[in-house]
Amino acid sequence: MKKPFMGVRLRRLREERSMTQAALARALEISPSYLNQLERNQRPLTVPVLLKLNAVFGLDVQFFSEAEEARLIPDLRAALADQGAGASLAEVREIAANMPGVARAIIATHARLRESTERMDLMNGRLSGELGAGPAPFEAVRDWFYEQHNYVPALDEAAESIGQGLRPGRIAEGLIDRLAGRHGIRVVLADDTRALRRFDAGAGVLHLSSQLTAGQRAFQMATQLGFLEQGSLIERLALEAGMESDDGRALLRIGLANYFAGAVILPYSSFLEAAEAESYDIERLAHRFGVGFETTCHRLSTLQRPAARGVPFFFVRVDRAGNISKRQSATDFHFSRIGGSCPLWNVYAAFSRLGEVLTQVAQMPDGRSYLWVARMVRHGTGGFGAPVKEFAVALGCDLSHAERLVYSRGLDLKNPDIATPIGAGCKICDRQDCAQRAFPMTGHPLRPDPGVSRLAPYSSKDGG
Repeated sequence: MKKPFMGVRLRRLREERSMTQAALARALEISPSYLNQLERNQRPLTVPVLLKLNAVFGLDVQFFSEAEEARLIPDLRAALADQGAGASLAEVREIAANMPGVARAIIATHARLRESTERMDLMNGRLSGELGAGPAPFEAVRDWFYEQHNYVPALDEAAESIGQGLRPGRIAEGLIDRLAGRHGIRVVLADDTRALRRFDAGAGVLHLSSQLTAGQRAFQMATQLGFLEQGSLIERLALEAGMESDDGRALLRIGLANYFAGAVILPYSSFLEAAEAESYDIERLAHRFGVGFETTCHRLSTLQRPAARGVPFFFVRVDRAGNISKRQSATDFHFSRIGGSCPLWNVYAAFSRLGEVLTQVAQMPDGRSYLWVARMVRHGTGGFGAPVKEFAVALGCDLSHAERLVYSRGLDLKNPDIATPIGAGCKICDRQDCAQRAFPMTGHPLRPDPGVSRLAPYSSKDGG
């Protein structure tokens, strides 16, 4: 690991506990002068000191982790850029690293400002179709899961206790028996394609679409089981999340029930063991557990139990128009909320390579590199005239974890030239020389050299 300079966070920790430097130095068994140097960023925070801090205060290791810094940087840059503030990456990184509380306050203030502006536009009748495409409740639910590092301990453990009792290969049958035996609920397949799952509580009947696969039926039954058996926990989590609207709380309840379902059909311990044994081969894992590619990717992004962590993944699902309908992260990778994402990212290439798993080593402007795995998926049974939904799903991890993945085979991970330079969207991307740049970075208009004649990267050959 790099030697982190975390003096401000160390002072914050001491102040929160009303301790003097001398008292904290005694607790850590170091000299007051050494602690003073740590707090002034004259000495790095070493591993032995971190371990002592954890032993004395029971701190989460994330308190001094650089991952939090990396998670804050994109949102902080977006917030400042949206207001026309031209802060450099170095300045933003300094705030995120040494004053994370200030960074979060700026991000939260910006979010409230955007929400107020959109509400005013609505009241004035000037809301464009583009602004209305991303309801605030969806973003609030995504943010909540993001803040949890996409892992909900109580739900995951409760789901695992059920999933371990189901016979591999016969999970759907086991769920049917549990619904009937414990709740007196009968499962009926229906030809109605308007709803995947419909529960008639009065009749005690759970209607499932006959067009679902066995794995999809198991997921829908497990979701209903989540509402029935973990309803009070789901309700408590939804209330404690602090959602500002009823729609947000309702969406979070659904998200939590879906999380529970995924943890039932893919129990944590057995799934993590299989993932490690298969070198995180998504297709082999999907076949082994009888689920789809997307479901497998989503579950892989949740394996962050403190005592047994899997690879920290970022999971995303996009459509052809670039709309991000799912975005979950156990890592520090985070695309911007404004300005879309990057066309050089391999998730978009998946739409033209049906059924093929694509890999890409991509580097962000801050120098961090990631290994990405992407594939196109389809939802719907098809048939003449029947609508079919198409998405591209991608799973990514920091390059430091790439050797654990089957997808790194044949790649020279130590060669920096294999990385494709991508960004978090043109509005906050520093790469002014990018051939795919659509428009200048917000707050940093392109100023070409008047003595050099060259084509602007975001203009056409006809000058448009």
